[in-house]
Amino acid sequence: MAEYESYFDHEPDAGGDGANRFELLGLLLAKYEEDHFPMPAASPVEAIRFAMERQGLNQSDLATLLASRSRASEILNGRRELTLPQIRLLSKAWRIPAQALIGEQEVA
Repeated sequence: MAEYESYFDHEPDAGGDGANRFELLGLLLAKYEEDHFPMPAASPVEAIRFAMERQGLNQSDLATLLASRSRASEILNGRRELTLPQIRLLSKAWRIPAQALIGEQEVA
């Protein structure tokens, strides 16, 4: 995990050995997490609450991360959906799989 995270600060050049290693490590970690820590199918809010509980975080921590108390409240109460930048931020900062934060999209 530490080796994988080291690439976050120094992203490897596309197509190079570093990029291939980064991608392979990511796939291995994803498979390991899927096998050992399966994420139940849940709404994005449930995924956030699950991560908060597991990591000992609360709504204030979410507000700090999002830089907005009202946004944190609206998201946790289901009045506002996550934006793509918020999904990226939560995924990286709290290690929540992005797919869990995207949720099911209704088709019209």
